[in-house]
Amino acid sequence: MNRMRSMISALSALLLVLALPFGAAATQAPASEPLLVLSYHDIRDDVARKGDADAFAVSTQNFAAHLDWLSGEGYHPVSLSQIVEASKGGAPLPPKPVLITFDDGLRSVYTKAFPLLRAYGYPALAAVVTDWVDLPAGRSVDYGPRPFTTDDFLTWEQLREMQASGLIDVASHSADLHRGVISNPQGNSTPAAITRIYDPAHGYETEQAYLARIRNDLTRSSSTIKRELGRAPRAIVWPYAAYSDVTNEIADSLGMTVSFDLKGRSTKLTSNLHGLSRLLVMDNASLGDLAYQLRHDKARVGVRALQIDLDAVYDADPAQMGRNLDVLVERVKRIGPTHVFLQAFADPDGNGSADALYFPNRFLPMRADLFNRVSWQLKSRAGVEVIGWLPVLGFEPADARVRHDLAIRNTAPDEIFRLDFTRPEVRSMVRGIYEDLAVAAYLDGLLFHDDAYVRDTELLGTLPSDPALRTRALIDFTLELERAAERWRPKLKTVRNLYARTVLQPESEAWFAQRLDRFNAAYDYTAVMAMPWMEGSRTPERWLDGLVTAARRYDPDLTQTLFELQTIDWRTSRPIPGERLVRQVRRLLAQGVRHVGWYPDDFIGNRPKLEHAQEAMSARSFPYEER
Repeated sequence: MNRMRSMISALSALLLVLALPFGAAATQAPASEPLLVLSYHDIRDDVARKGDADAFAVSTQNFAAHLDWLSGEGYHPVSLSQIVEASKGGAPLPPKPVLITFDDGLRSVYTKAFPLLRAYGYPALAAVVTDWVDLPAGRSVDYGPRPFTTDDFLTWEQLREMQASGLIDVASHSADLHRGVISNPQGNSTPAAITRIYDPAHGYETEQAYLARIRNDLTRSSSTIKRELGRAPRAIVWPYAAYSDVTNEIADSLGMTVSFDLKGRSTKLTSNLHGLSRLLVMDNASLGDLAYQLRHDKARVGVRALQIDLDAVYDADPAQMGRNLDVLVERVKRIGPTHVFLQAFADPDGNGSADALYFPNRFLPMRADLFNRVSWQLKSRAGVEVIGWLPVLGFEPADARVRHDLAIRNTAPDEIFRLDFTRPEVRSMVRGIYEDLAVAAYLDGLLFHDDAYVRDTELLGTLPSDPALRTRALIDFTLELERAAERWRPKLKTVRNLYARTVLQPESEAWFAQRLDRFNAAYDYTAVMAMPWMEGSRTPERWLDGLVTAARRYDPDLTQTLFELQTIDWRTSRPIPGERLVRQVRRLLAQGVRHVGWYPDDFIGNRPKLEHAQEAMSARSFPYEER
């Protein structure tokens, strides 16, 4: 132990000599400069260079190198107090501001990180799970690679010492929310802070009981920190970065007006300090790894999306449904796309509108409580972002009279059934459906279905005749739906389907109330249905070339336009050969397309075949597994 202390002291002294001065010499940054926040967990001397059992651990050597590199690259450390002051119009943050945070309250924050932070003069934020700090002797926490005991966590005495140094702010990481709770009838666990607990005997936790549970936990955590450290926390670091606007409102009422997540790496400061982005440092990131994470342009990362029919997972036999789910997750894991667009509605008759939903809701029948289970399995086991796919107008209320009264009039017989969104009761119902989806399940974003169109012969007298205004009205409604969902799932990505005809023939905006440039201004991505057989083309590849050329008129660098191919020729019900789909993807990429997807991905029938799906839709640099 004495030898270890001597090594720490020597290393600290060396780093103090090497460190560049901060603070007084720094010039002020423009108010718009974003705040970088880095998220660390355990700092250990013995972390394996790669493949350590604890993916969240960083070696002491690499952590020291990170601090040295940040100082050399002109980053300026800031404290929580500086951030709060700047958000209120006080002294602006220095150029390239960075905040270091530590989650979970592990002992290494004191033994390994704190000496280095003192050497560099770096302030930091330590977020503690108060029940873990108070963990009784003989009890343990299942912390991934092994059970952690009280000796693995910070003590209140150590926290008092670090706080007294003026470098360390202590935040809440909850009292007992750093765990999973049962979230559905199948027994899956999801983060406690965002989940309405499922009890087989009583069903789902009520909203009132859920909010009381969160308030009680945060109150207990805040009170414990104040009792032990003499100061209540001003910040909450949500376990697993799982939170909502509603839980932030509870934290606000308890004085925790700053919160953090793990979506993104930096945030432009405003007066609202909830949901500050953090970059999670993991896999024992080397200096090169960290530099890459901070320098690479995330906007250039290509999307590879599989659109999945949940109708194909559903089966009246629960055992078969479980097997279907396993096949799906294994296929997605082996393909390695970035995203799955996951159907959240039931359309067994294939008419394009929702007869029922796959999540508990207040408005339509629930075919099965399935979306939550599948989305979390895809997220946790296959490592993809899950985008919930729902209609915008195409919902069929069970009551025939209601369905008739609320439907859009004067539609052609072959049109998708759609509700009249200009009616307040329709808007309220659809908003509620989107809110219920966000309450029921984990998701990263929303895909607005291709039912979101209005013909020029429809809703006459209630919508303007100007095509641009009609397009705007539908966009505004989808953004209203996004806001309803984001109350429970913040920072959702948005994708909207677009008919190819509106790209190839811009005047057709009048017939659909859709247009690519308006969509790209409103959503993160526009999924153009790049489906030549559906459009009746006799030369599919040349048709795709024309679509790319036409899309460039609106999106020159194709940064937001996703080209979604078809894997089935619906006119003949025959699958498109996988080799041809691979060639089409290559052809698109050669023309500068960044984002591609396809629909449907038939995971049950292995169509397209796995090897073709890997070649076309994998986001991995080398998608094939060793045999």
